[in-house]
Amino acid sequence: MSKTYKIAVLPGDGTGPEVVNEGLKVLTVAAAKHNFKLDLVEFDFGGDRYLRTGEVLPDSAVPELKQFHSIYLGAIGHPDVKPGILEKGILLRLRFELDQYINLRPVRLYPGVETPIKDKGPKDIDYVVIRENSGDVYTGAGGFMMKGTPHEVAVQNMLYSRAQVDRCLRWAFQYARKYGKKARGVGDHNTLALVGKTNVLTYVFDLWDRAFNEMGEAEFPDIKREYYHVDATCMWMVKSPEWFDILVTANMFGDIITDLAAITQGGLGIAAGGNINPEGVSMFEPMGGSAPKYRGKNVINPMAAICAGMMMLEHLGEVEAARDIEKAVMAVTGTKLKSMAAGKMGYSTTQVGDLVAERV
Repeated sequence: MSKTYKIAVLPGDGTGPEVVNEGLKVLTVAAAKHNFKLDLVEFDFGGDRYLRTGEVLPDSAVPELKQFHSIYLGAIGHPDVKPGILEKGILLRLRFELDQYINLRPVRLYPGVETPIKDKGPKDIDYVVIRENSGDVYTGAGGFMMKGTPHEVAVQNMLYSRAQVDRCLRWAFQYARKYGKKARGVGDHNTLALVGKTNVLTYVFDLWDRAFNEMGEAEFPDIKREYYHVDATCMWMVKSPEWFDILVTANMFGDIITDLAAITQGGLGIAAGGNINPEGVSMFEPMGGSAPKYRGKNVINPMAAICAGMMMLEHLGEVEAARDIEKAVMAVTGTKLKSMAAGKMGYSTTQVGDLVAERV
């Protein structure tokens, strides 16, 4: 008897619906091939709904979304809505209220995809960033004093509890054990590296560093541990990305370094990520924005959305289906697409979806 997964689909804004359509096209083919079903339910959360109703996210949304196996997101961001309203009201609210405390970002350069790093290829750019997704300055703790005066003071606090740090690190160690370079047969060690700033942020990253080493020694002695300052990490991402295996870091640093990582793997048109609650409902999305200037032109690259769908299937346990999608993506990038850029792929958005679906 085939298994059925209930998936909440949030196409969102701009080109989100277009890339989601292609992702669903590929997911549907993979599901049929591997004998499982997708029960897809679409929600209209986004800029158009907000402009029409004045409501960002109804109170019923989070309880309803908790009933799904996973969430498949297109993009959030509308040119007619002030920045921050939708991002905080939808993306951050869902991440926090669904307790998606892991942000998972594979950084893989696929065949045929250009990287701006000279002399680097797919074997060099193949690592993963695990970003803690529930704490740090993103919690909104802080405020203003004497706002609007010459003496104005703004404070935004970097906050972490030991429990937040521990649960992220434990998940990262387990991920490194399962998916590190040794586990994949491409290295001698499974390595987890903590990315921080212990020499300046001496309270928060003292906590991270102590927790990292205590947990690693007690529970994961088989995992090689390393530590990198975040500024050095940025340099090495460009100079020597082949050094990396699995990286774990705090929310703000993760936000920054994953965008740098994305351009090294070919840009936001190919970069996908997951917001994961290991015990609850997770959400998978392309890393690019809503790109409203390309809306309705059928020129946007859907590969990131297709890869987000692949990540969702892997998370749900449909590993063989996920691998089939990744192989299809690699075949299409390696033999078909001229570029990852919108309008320069040599194919339309829907044609790229067709190419991947046919390969699957």
